[in-house]
Amino acid sequence: MTREKILEDIIVGYRNTIYHRYQYQNIKDKYEIPESINEETVNLLRNYFLNYIYPEFTKRAELNEAFQSLDNYIKHPQKLLRILLVASKLIFTYGRHLPKILNAGLKAMKSFRAASGFENKFVEEAIKNKIEAPYDQSKINTLINLLPRKGIEKFIEISQSLFQTLHDRILIGKIKEVIQYLIVAMKKNEGSYSLAQIRGLEIGLEMLSEGDKLFNQIAKKDQQNLVYLITEIERDMLDSNYKNKKSDAQ
Repeated sequence: MTREKILEDIIVGYRNTIYHRYQYQNIKDKYEIPESINEETVNLLRNYFLNYIYPEFTKRAELNEAFQSLDNYIKHPQKLLRILLVASKLIFTYGRHLPKILNAGLKAMKSFRAASGFENKFVEEAIKNKIEAPYDQSKINTLINLLPRKGIEKFIEISQSLFQTLHDRILIGKIKEVIQYLIVAMKKNEGSYSLAQIRGLEIGLEMLSEGDKLFNQIAKKDQQNLVYLITEIERDMLDSNYKNKKSDAQ
């Protein structure tokens, strides 16, 4: 079986675990959640994960190409900042805060790349340990247990960073305005920027805009609770797996 096929099967398996982990009744039974985080909100959150953080295998080629092209800008945001420095409106509006706003937006976009790296580590462990498809909940848990906890903790922190940015209602509005300007400016100079680079920003903007809509569905006083809830669910999943791992080893 090819590495690509193993990755495809692992993506299917991990998406299934996300689908089951973010079922409203399961969450309601296990966690204290406010009324504004209702079944519709949980469904929107689950769909957000499945559409933007862990999309289907068929969508990965375009997303990987787009975000790979942005990697250099994510590592060296000053290259995008040069484009913004000729935007008199943005400079007048945000001044010295402009680099901070851009950096926050690029950092939020790292979530998809982090998820892809996470899944590729699963593939390596599946090949090394001869764990074959189909990848049900049990096999996904086994793969999680084979990864260093520190790496998974870092992945959870990156995801939390995205949702903390989305929770900052003022910041997310500024980020969207800055990225929209970058897209327009880059399209005017297509000779200097690839279509993949532009598409990467467009997908990133879509990711942030849809997340923005998700938070707009929730009462302001409960928006931080959603961030805490997501982090708690992911950490509980991790703790449960490692607890079982220790029990099996004894």
